[in-house]
Amino acid sequence: MNPHHAKVSVVVIGYDDAAHVADAVRSALAQGPAVGEVIAVDDRSTDGSAELLDGLAAAEPRLRVIHRPANSGGCGSPRNDGIDAATGRYLMFLDSDDVLPPGAVDALLAAAEAHRVQVASGLCVRRELPSGREVPWERALYARPALISRPSRRLRLAHDTLCVNKLYRTDFLREHGIRFPEGRYPYEDFVFTARVLAAAPRIALIPETVYVWHVRRDADRLSISLDRAGIANWRARTEANQAAYEILLGAGEKELARAVHAKFLDHELRMYTRELELRTPEYRSDWWDLTRGYLSTFEAADFALNPAAPGRLVARVILARPAPCDLPRLKELAARPARLLPPYARAGDGTPVWSPDLPEVTLEHFLGRPAHLLPAAVDAELRPRARGTRLRLRLHELYGRMAEAGPASVDVEFVHREQQRVGLSGTAALVADRYGDSWSAETAVELSALGAGTWDLRLVVRFRDGTSREVSAHALGGPGLLRRRVVPDAHHGVLLVQPYRTHAGALGLRTASGWRGMTEVVSRRLRRLLH
Repeated sequence: MNPHHAKVSVVVIGYDDAAHVADAVRSALAQGPAVGEVIAVDDRSTDGSAELLDGLAAAEPRLRVIHRPANSGGCGSPRNDGIDAATGRYLMFLDSDDVLPPGAVDALLAAAEAHRVQVASGLCVRRELPSGREVPWERALYARPALISRPSRRLRLAHDTLCVNKLYRTDFLREHGIRFPEGRYPYEDFVFTARVLAAAPRIALIPETVYVWHVRRDADRLSISLDRAGIANWRARTEANQAAYEILLGAGEKELARAVHAKFLDHELRMYTRELELRTPEYRSDWWDLTRGYLSTFEAADFALNPAAPGRLVARVILARPAPCDLPRLKELAARPARLLPPYARAGDGTPVWSPDLPEVTLEHFLGRPAHLLPAAVDAELRPRARGTRLRLRLHELYGRMAEAGPASVDVEFVHREQQRVGLSGTAALVADRYGDSWSAETAVELSALGAGTWDLRLVVRFRDGTSREVSAHALGGPGLLRRRVVPDAHHGVLLVQPYRTHAGALGLRTASGWRGMTEVVSRRLRRLLH
């Protein structure tokens, strides 16, 4: 079959997004003759979006506009309208603030036709704006082409909850009654994806990028995935996860249902735990109660698989205490890569435990896990000075496992946050201290080589047994640390330098070069304080 026959309906949904919806529609139309129609569903916008879409439709016969009589409050109802209206053999979904990259539809359609599958799925990238930095979503799942005869043969499919990076057979959705939850239902993708997987389609995976998800953190109205400050967001997320679990369980897909719980432990739980210290005491208390209630519905088998994994350990601590505790340490454990900070307690019989106050949360699984997979903790301090800046690192022992592997050296990189380029790199030897409970390294940092920007510190600890462990550094505070300093620089005159602690507790570095750069930084700081 010729994949360029007009076989695909692209459903674009939007509400009060006149600034972006035209770009989304044009990106769908630009896919070429494979797209027979673009169905734009306007959810009763008040900003001129509807009129803008009508104007585009007047000049483009492939564009149809559906005007909802009342705002639905969510994404599910307008997408359902698109499913009902689609005339193409296949359909895709596109949000008004995102775009389809060139060739996306052709790539998905070719895979769907060649393998006669009900679903074809490709890589989505999250593009941070305005920087343009791109982060692949579920990169490992789309590393190479694959044909999945049924979803239970690739449990990782349950982790890709997006509906927008996929091409669906329209008759497959209709035959199985697969729809989104109606009305305001945050994380409606979770439920829709579970319904798709429960219907056991054949799925083709392709490595090509087929969707660009725009992330605008400075938008006036944050997306649901970014607007996490209120407890209602967390409640909606847990409810959507529970609904997905029950859908798959009800379809007899026990392992896929368990994969939904695994995703929650490894992704959502860790992400929200990293942010807990930023929230109010009231939020933390509500979050803890809600999380304990949800985790109590999990089965023992949900924790038995890979029990040393950071998310499962975070969950066990939460279940062990009725009120928030150890938030700084939990935040570090929830980081990526995970860091388990000392102290490293033991029970009376020598069993490793979370802390003397929580001896029931045991860590004996660490004793049999390869050292290069353990949540190693490295402290870091950076003191910018006019006559040479030094980075000091300290790797902690972890129940004897670090010494067993033999820490030898550490690779150091400062990576630009937005551009992902390496500004500085080097290697330093790790030297054991006299007590044998840590190893230290020190290296010079040539700040003038970095230039302006925000820099992440990335480390790789190399062991004498030939293994290595990627780690992030815990930012030490204290007198003279994490302070903004002005240092002279031969290239720029002066540099404004500030080591800082990220939300996850890691060491980062902000730099501004020259007097103009310093003025801009100070001005932004003042504006934040005044607002």
